[in-house]
Amino acid sequence: MGTWVSKRQQHPSSPITLDQLPPELLVQVLSHVPAQALVTRCRLVCRIWRDVVDGLNVWLLKLARDHSAQGRALYAVVQRYPPTPEDEFPLCALARYCLRMPLTRNLIFNSCGEQGLKGWEVEHGGNGWAVEKNVTPVPGAPSQTCFVTSFEWCFKRQLVDLVMEGVWQELLDSTQIEICVADWWGARENCSCIYRLRVRLLDIYENEIVKFSASPNPVLQWTERGCRQVSHVFTNFGKGIRYVSFEQYGRDIHSWVGHYGALVTHSSVRVRIRLS
Repeated sequence: MGTWVSKRQQHPSSPITLDQLPPELLVQVLSHVPAQALVTRCRLVCRIWRDVVDGLNVWLLKLARDHSAQGRALYAVVQRYPPTPEDEFPLCALARYCLRMPLTRNLIFNSCGEQGLKGWEVEHGGNGWAVEKNVTPVPGAPSQTCFVTSFEWCFKRQLVDLVMEGVWQELLDSTQIEICVADWWGARENCSCIYRLRVRLLDIYENEIVKFSASPNPVLQWTERGCRQVSHVFTNFGKGIRYVSFEQYGRDIHSWVGHYGALVTHSSVRVRIRLS
């Protein structure tokens, strides 16, 4: 009689590993991995996985899962203006986008002075810049602190590299991008002050393409306190934009020793997709 082998004694076939998946299925599986883990872990597993992470398809699938109005608009733009390979960066542009998420955050670093003057190019006048608590709360600010100028012109600037932040050049060169800039400024109640804002869009060589300037009327002594907002939206600015130069100036009118000049806080540079 023949021998009978129970199901318990049968050896199951070896499980299929991810390495054995067809490339298109591997892309599908890896597209569900968080962006940071894709780059820092999955990319290091083997050459096949590295090629998947360095390619566009896995990132396109991640973008396609954003069903918000901005997400759908971005995915449509990617189809029309896909990024080209770059020698400047080790990761593809869509990987940088998914890691940095530039459409969902303020691209100005240390916007309220919560880290002192870190991240800003500074020119001190008089007693220079200082950081202190807001006179009155500023809506939506990540920190209720502000920069304060003194009795001579104080200047500071931050240069935002849009491509480094995750916005690829083809997207910047399309007509689908808007760059929204805003700043909050004010004065102490007991001292008059002057404030100026200049925001310039620059090319890769830091040549000016277009600019916005604001010179509000000075705040006079004993008239008002607290902060008010200045804002502008750049649109249809043409091709070649790479940087945003965000520049602030301020001083007090009475030339008092100390920090009685313009208060500035909650500065912002935001990029968004045009929905219309």
